[in-house]
Formats: sequence, structure tokens, C-alpha cells
Amino acid sequence: MAKKYEDAGVSIKAGEETVDKIKSYAKSTFNKSVLTDIGLFGAFFQPDLTRYKEPVLVSSVDGVGTKLKIAIELNKHNTIGQDLVNHCVNDIAVCGAEPLFFLDYMAFGKLNPIIGAEIVKGFSIACKENGCALIGGETAEMPGVYQIGDYDLSGTIVGIVEKSEIIKGDKINSGDVLIGVPSTGLHTNGYSLARKVLLEKYKLKDRIPSLRKTLGEELLSVHRSYLKLIKALKSKIEVKGLSHITGGGIIGNTKRILPKSLTINIDWNSWDVPSIFRLIQTTGEINDDEMREVFNLGLGLLIIVSKNQVSKTLKLANELNEQALIIGEVS
Repeated sequence: MAKKYEDAGVSIKAGEETVDKIKSYAKSTFNKSVLTDIGLFGAFFQPDLTRYKEPVLVSSVDGVGTKLKIAIELNKHNTIGQDLVNHCVNDIAVCGAEPLFFLDYMAFGKLNPIIGAEIVKGFSIACKENGCALIGGETAEMPGVYQIGDYDLSGTIVGIVEKSEIIKGDKINSGDVLIGVPSTGLHTNGYSLARKVLLEKYKLKDRIPSLRKTLGEELLSVHRSYLKLIKALKSKIEVKGLSHITGGGIIGNTKRILPKSLTINIDWNSWDVPSIFRLIQTTGEINDDEMREVFNLGLGLLIIVSKNQVSKTLKLANELNEQALIIGEVS
């Protein structure tokens, strides 16, 4: 008997249905710079360069790691896309850039158009919140690579910054101050360790008193965007460095922008570590060094400014309802 593509586990019909479902979400993010509809071989974007003297494009690509396993187990797929967009936006925002457009890649063991649409709905929500266009993407069905019910995501962000306004840490000096800004939980890092530790003892639907919500709800807290705060800081303060705290923790990520002759001194007792991290540490009997290397410990953004800019920075953050606080200094 002649074989068909569907016999191998790939449904062209499901792919077409998914595209039909996601088109409206993508279009809701379009602006005047988007020149093409979803479905062509390439996506066209004409940026407005009139306010730039020396425009520089900034790009980043990332995924959300094994946080996906939590979303899959709970059958809740409408926030994982927000995680991915916000993660990518933060990665270029800390360089001083503002996002222009985002492209996604979704790979499934078996494509479910409803789940695909829910994921893209999350992309569209975050893209609109960050002022960027969801300009295109790719959806793949890959039986044999992924199990039925499993999927993986990656995203690419492209942004723009004036060359003279790039933030890369080269102006950081000894004596500069570290200011931390709260995260919304684990964000998108450390989930392999968190899952191994927590799910040996708890179920995702368990309501844990210290969390005031179910474990699953806590672990699916959306990775927040810091773009609004960063834009405000750039416009009014001399920001010497910004660090998006992801895998590698506060020290590992901040080292990436420090001049080689400098180091950072952190007062690890200067902020209240959220309950989810305490739960992970005590349940898994994890030492402090390991926790600090794997997790953000409640701070998702680090701002580095000179001492004479500290009060102004904290005041501006407070005006934006951010609970920023001093956590250390550069030496």
C-alpha cells in the first residue's frame, strides 16, 4: 500500500489549520513597518530610522528550557509564549536596544492546532506589551524527535539602538553600585533542577502554604519584561551596566559586562529571597553556592550606576512601582 506523509506522523492539514488559527494573533501585533502578511517565504520589516544617527541592529535567540514540561503537564499553554518573548526582549534591552520584531519556532511530536494557537496567543500578548511585531515563524511536526504531547520553542528578537547609546559595561568603575530589581519567580531558568527536587515530593496541583498558590501556578509565573523600566532609566540616568539574570545567576551574568579588572561584591542578605527558592533549597538540600549559580533568587535585573546616581535611580524605579534596592558594589 502506498504510504502517505500522515502515516509517518506528519499532518499537513493540522499545519494549515494551525496557521489559520494563529494569523489573527500575529496580525494584532503588526505596525506600519510590517510590509507582508503571514505565509510568505520571508517577512519584510521597514524600520523608521529617522530618529537615529547611527542605528545598530541587535539580535538574540533563546528558548524556555524545561519550563515547557510544566506547561505540558498542566495543559496550560497560553503563558509560555510570553515567557519566551519577554526573555528575548530583556536580553537586548539590557544592551540599550528596543525591540522591532520577533520570530518564533515551534516543534511538536504531534501538532495540536489548539495548543499551537494558545502558544502563539502568548507570543502576541507579550509582543504587544513590548511594542514589537510578531512578524513570522515556523511550525514543525517531528515524530521520532519529540514524543507525542511534547513540543519545543525558540524565539529570535531583532531590535535597534543608537550606536552611542549601546550599554555594554565598558564605563563601569570600582565603587559603582549594584541595584537589583525583583523577578517574578524562576523566570525561565533552573527548571531542570527545580523539577527534579520538587516533583519527587510534591505534585504540581499541590497547594503549598508558603507559596499561597499551587506549585504549578508558581512555576508557570510569567518571565517578566524589564523594557519599560530600562527605557525610563536610559532617558534620565547614566546607566553604566545592565544584567539580565538568567542561567548562571547574578554573578555569572553580571561578569559578562564587567571590565576584566573588576569584580562584584554582593550582600546576599540585602533582599528577601522569595519562598519558591527557599522551598527548592530546603527540599533538595542544595547549598548556597549552587543556588546562587543556578537561580536568579528573586532578582531578574541588575542595574549598575555610579554612587551619585543611586538616589535618582531608586526614585525613578519607585515611580514605576518597582521595588528596586541596593545589593552591593563593584570593586
